[in-house]
Amino acid sequence: MFARGPWKWTYALPAAVAGAALLFVSSLWGVAALALSGFVAWFHRDPERTPDGQGVVTPADGKVSVIREADDGRLRVGVFMNVHDVHVNRAPLSGTVEAVDHRAGGHRPAFDKESEHNERVRVTCDDYEVVLIAGAFARRIHPYVEPGDELARGDRISHISFGSRADVILPPEYDRDDLRVEKGEKVSAGETVVARRSPDQE
Repeated sequence: MFARGPWKWTYALPAAVAGAALLFVSSLWGVAALALSGFVAWFHRDPERTPDGQGVVTPADGKVSVIREADDGRLRVGVFMNVHDVHVNRAPLSGTVEAVDHRAGGHRPAFDKESEHNERVRVTCDDYEVVLIAGAFARRIHPYVEPGDELARGDRISHISFGSRADVILPPEYDRDDLRVEKGEKVSAGETVVARRSPDQE
C-alpha cells in the first residue's frame, strides 16, 4: 500500500522515464535512474498498523529525538524520521480536528535545534496537537485531515515526502511519569505507545 495522493508518482515518474531513455545511452546511468524511481515509490509505502495496547501512540516512525515541556507546560515528544522510515503520520489519540495550520519557514535538518524555525503544519485535536516539521529534504507536507474530521487513534493524518520530524504535544494530564519511551528509542507510527497513564489515573 502507498501513501495517498499523486505525489509518489510526481517524484518517481520523471526518474523512471529518464532511466528508460538512458538505457539506450548508458546501462549504468539507466539502471541508476530506474533504481532511484523504485526507491521513491518504496519511500511512499504505507503499511497497516495496529496500536500496541492503550495510551498515546507515536505519530511517526523513527527515533525519539525530543522529550521536553512545550511553552504551555505540556509534555512534547518528537520523533525524527530518517530517509528509510515510513513517512505516513498517524493520530496519537482519538479526537476531533479543530485546526490545521501551516507555517512557512526554513529547511534545516529536522534533528537540528534550529529546526524550530522550519516549515511546519500543526494539527490541533481537542486537548493534544501533532506538529509536522519539514527537514532539510522534506519540502512537502501533505495533510490528510481538515477541521471537523473525527479521528480514531492510529488513523492516518498526513505524510511528509523525505526526512523530517513529527511531534505530539500531550494532553495536560500527562507528565513524565506517564512516558513509556526514552530519547534514542526506535518507534513505529500508530503502534508504539509513547505515554500511558496508570489505571488509577484514568
